[in-house]
Amino acid sequence: MESESEAKVDGETASDSESRTESAPPPVSADDTPEVLNRALSNLSSRWKNWWVRGILTLAMIAFFFIIIYLGPMVLMIIVMCVQIKCFHEIITIGYNVYHSYDLPWFRTLSWYFLLCVNYFFYGETVTDYFFTLVQREEPLRILSKYHRFISFTLYLIGFCMFVLSLVKKHYRLQFYMFGWTHVTLLIVVTQSHLVIHNLFEGMIWFIVPISCVICNDIMAYMFGFFFGRTPLIKLSPKKTWEGFIGGFFATVVFGLLLSYVMSGYRCFVCPVEYNNDTNSFTVDCEPSDLFRLQEYNIPGVIQSVIGWKTVRMYPFQIHSIALSTFASLIGPFGGFFASGFKRAFKIKDFANTIPGHGGIMDRFDCQYLMATFVNVYIASFIRGPNPSKLIQQFLTLRPDQQLHIFNTLQSHLIDKGMLTSATEDE
Repeated sequence: MESESEAKVDGETASDSESRTESAPPPVSADDTPEVLNRALSNLSSRWKNWWVRGILTLAMIAFFFIIIYLGPMVLMIIVMCVQIKCFHEIITIGYNVYHSYDLPWFRTLSWYFLLCVNYFFYGETVTDYFFTLVQREEPLRILSKYHRFISFTLYLIGFCMFVLSLVKKHYRLQFYMFGWTHVTLLIVVTQSHLVIHNLFEGMIWFIVPISCVICNDIMAYMFGFFFGRTPLIKLSPKKTWEGFIGGFFATVVFGLLLSYVMSGYRCFVCPVEYNNDTNSFTVDCEPSDLFRLQEYNIPGVIQSVIGWKTVRMYPFQIHSIALSTFASLIGPFGGFFASGFKRAFKIKDFANTIPGHGGIMDRFDCQYLMATFVNVYIASFIRGPNPSKLIQQFLTLRPDQQLHIFNTLQSHLIDKGMLTSATEDE
């Protein structure tokens, strides 16, 4: 009887909470447009006023994007980290606002603690992978690197035990809701931002082109939809139209080809970002791979009859850019649709009011996170091969007898393939 009454109390509490959440009125979105723009655009209709506000602030964000690219990879990584924290804050704040009246113990504290733990794990893996020589040189870092995963798991276990100890009888279901909320947010935000940084280390071109394609698609889909949109695309986003979706696709593919052509000619964009132990700084200097060397391609006969060209000179990376821009324009928007469904579920217009006319940071990066995963998978599947420098770094950390064993094995393998001659043949 006691367990049944407990279940009833818990059930009533959960159902009451859900009904209160459903019946809560949607928050009124205040006009967050800067006063100077409000005065300048006061004579325009709301439709055109929104168009100008979005346009001006979009140009400002693009200018900021160019500035951080100019400042180099270290600043880019810091910006990615800041964006990740802000996106996490926006999503967790929504959960807090929805359930704040129930005074869930330790909810926000545990959420930020788990963010710290997951970042420690992912960034620790990155430091070990890309700063291997530096880690091995410094004794404290070497110890932290050796036991990194154990330390990360221990930190997570502490948070897990804190959550269990914070459970309150009348809020069991709500607390598990929020536990899941936090972990799904970590999966969406932290994991993807970690992949963004991995893409950056492959070369800044793998960071800039995908992000620029998403930005281009977002802008061109809005422009085509604004001027030519007539046919609704999806109920989750009533303002999205087929005209904008299709126009954005073709514009993004052309933009991706042009941007890739320009960037492929500069070593600072195509070379992997590596850490120089002598200067204690990042370097992006290398001999460009075949992916970034101009090659001549034969044009199919059907297209030859139209344009009159038999061959075309282009970078192989431009072919890969077609895949990137296609994903950015056809699949990437589904990240935005997912975010729209999430916002409709909680009756909110935007994740936050950080950027006037655009909403929160998460509103601008909902498609970018999906794109980051695709780029990372694409590089691992079709681009990246074994890295000799990393193999040598790991080889040098082995014991002398292990190094000698690998040396003898490699020597025998090369002799069998005819690439080396044995000592007896030399005599």
